[in-house]
Amino acid sequence: MVRVVVMLVFTLCAVELALADENAFPFGAELMLDTPPLYGSKRVPMIEIDDDGLTTIDLWCASARGQATVGATSITIVADPPEAAQCAPERETGDRDLLTALSQVTSWHRDGDLIEFSGPTPLRFRLMTN
Repeated sequence: MVRVVVMLVFTLCAVELALADENAFPFGAELMLDTPPLYGSKRVPMIEIDDDGLTTIDLWCASARGQATVGATSITIVADPPEAAQCAPERETGDRDLLTALSQVTSWHRDGDLIEFSGPTPLRFRLMTN
């Protein structure tokens, strides 16, 4: 009987840890913006936030680095200016718009592989699981 109780407690703890991990912020993982690529391209913006907040952002054309502060449900992202790149005007505009939206996010929520950033422009990202 004691073995059964111990096994039950162990199983419940394992399930709770798995659920907590599934809802935790995915530090160090690549997050792809949940949108199709722009016409004539296969590139989709991605962001990666390390445990220490160091952030790498691949935009529609350029790339940028920055710093993020992630709390239980809050998030703040401050990006450095993007690296210079030769881009079509619509991609440059997309880069500016995405950096502006990222700078205005205030909270995040995770539902499995979907991570949503809330702000004036909500952003949905998919966790890359390949």
